[in-house]
This record gives sequence, C-alpha cells and structure tokens, in this order.
Amino acid sequence: MLENLFHLVKEQGTDAVINNPAIPNEQNDAVLADATHSVADGLQGVLAGGGLQSVLSLFKSGASNSGGNGLLNNPIVSNIISSFTNKLTNNHGIGGNQASGIANSLIPNVLNNLINKTNDPNNSNFNIGSLISSLTGGGSGGQTAGGFDLGGLINKFTSGGLDTNNDGHVGLDDLISKVTGGAQQQQQAQAGGGGLMDIIKGFIK
Repeated sequence: MLENLFHLVKEQGTDAVINNPAIPNEQNDAVLADATHSVADGLQGVLAGGGLQSVLSLFKSGASNSGGNGLLNNPIVSNIISSFTNKLTNNHGIGGNQASGIANSLIPNVLNNLINKTNDPNNSNFNIGSLISSLTGGGSGGQTAGGFDLGGLINKFTSGGLDTNNDGHVGLDDLISKVTGGAQQQQQAQAGGGGLMDIIKGFIK
C-alpha cells in the first residue's frame, strides 16, 4: 500500500515537483519520497494518538469535497502540509514561501486522489483497511489488525452501519485500541531504524 501511495504522489507531483525549476532534477525523487513520508507519517501519528475515527472521517467526508482545496481546513491535512514544508526547507534548501506553495499545491491533491481511490470499489489497489494496516504493523496488503477484520469493520463505519443510535459514535473502542497500539509499536520500531522513510526510499527506481 505504501508503494501505491508513493506512485500516487509521483503521479500528482508532475507540476509541483518534477517540472518545478525551484527543485533540481536530481532531487525530484527525494522530494517525492519526503512528500510520501509526510502523508504516511502524519496519518500514522494520528492513529498512534487514538485518532482512528478522525482518519476514517477524513476519508469518508473528504470524498465529498470539491477537489483538494476542500481538505485545507482539516487539521490532519494542515499538519501534513506543515511537515512537508519543513522537509522542503530543511532537507532541500527551498525558501519558506516556495516550500509552502509546493506543499499546499501537492499534499491536498495527493490526499484528494487517495481518498477518491480508496472510496472507489472498483479500485483494488487502494483501500482504507490496507492503508491503516500498513501503518499499524498489519502488513502492506493485510486487512487484519490484532485479529480484527479491519477492512470489514471500517466498511461498516464508512457506511454508517455501526452507528445504531445515530449519535456519531460507533462503538469501536476495541478496534481503536488495537490500531492505536499497533501504530505506536510501529513508531517505536521505526525510531530504531528501518522506518517508514527507509521503506519509501526503496520504491525509488
């Protein structure tokens, strides 16, 4: 799933990165890898903080937004943009205003496309269960996490099937706990080496 995300970033980064004279051609792949890492790390951080429902809501409501600009008010998206802006400045020496412009152009488009693809039942390369599993130690293509049928439960959430009393809460406490713990374990393991960035760099051909 992370490899699919990297290729999606590369596909969306033609104008913002690849054809951008502010970014030397030899840095294109590294910048795209940083963008992919910002998205994956940002989502993983929210999951590790117990924010499974926030991520699911982003993917549920984001699909109805009119293009990437509709995502700019979401705090998860704002944090990812900020993270990528800092990477552009610190890792690639791009000025603050230019870095902000690149991040604000690329990240919402990537997330908008990611959301639309995960909500497309005919697209087998992208689904929210696999994405969350890849960030919580469930494997890059797995649908289970800690014995839970993650994909099935998430599908019920996004269709509203678990919110029986329509109060906005879906009773996923156990699932949230599993996902939170899995994301935290992944963060700790990655801090010791072999992290998300190393995985993403492996996708650069």
